[in-house]
Amino acid sequence: GRPIGRRVILSVLALGAVGVVTGRSVSDALAKVAEHDPTGLLNILPFGGNFRYYSVTGSVPVADPATYRLAVTGLVERERRYSLSDLAALPQTDIVADFQCVTGWRVPDVPWGGVRLSAILAASGVKPGARALRFVSFDGVYTESLTLDQARDPEMIVALRMLGGAVTHDHGGPVRLYAAPMYGYKSIKWLSEIQLVDRVEPGYWEGFGYAVDGWVGASNGRNDAPTT
Repeated sequence: GRPIGRRVILSVLALGAVGVVTGRSVSDALAKVAEHDPTGLLNILPFGGNFRYYSVTGSVPVADPATYRLAVTGLVERERRYSLSDLAALPQTDIVADFQCVTGWRVPDVPWGGVRLSAILAASGVKPGARALRFVSFDGVYTESLTLDQARDPEMIVALRMLGGAVTHDHGGPVRLYAAPMYGYKSIKWLSEIQLVDRVEPGYWEGFGYAVDGWVGASNGRNDAPTT
């Protein structure tokens, strides 16, 4: 975006302080302003009920919906490469659940839609030696994992829709994982490949000390209320 000056930064920090001191009603109002903030600075402040946008890389390429493919590879009977229309043609499921970040913020009652991860596995056929899934982002860096049992949970979905529309690029689109019972870092954005593997391979943030089994309220030393 456009360069911003010291005065703007100080003003944003002052607004954040106001939100903390005055409570949720003001914080929620400021969160609505943050949705249209051209600088993106408001997303770093502790407002309630809005998403923060994170990437572990400097930038992420925008996928062309016409050429995007989700690959399913590894220990499967049939490798697959799904276009967006292929995914949309599979049985769809919709859930409404909170999104909880391990850093503490939560977005309540988010509508999600897409294909159950278990249906993707069934379509490819899982070989006997498979024990886990490894997920790869097309940002070129981020990975995540689930055990095979976790992946078959009905609230693990390959998300095509959220917040009443298609998953946007900022939210990790055109396709992302939504691991409903787990902290947000397990819900890998910009999903490009699902690999069936013989053991859990810890993901990006697990290398920095995050729990491999990132259940909300039962991991990472946190006691947040469950999201489902």
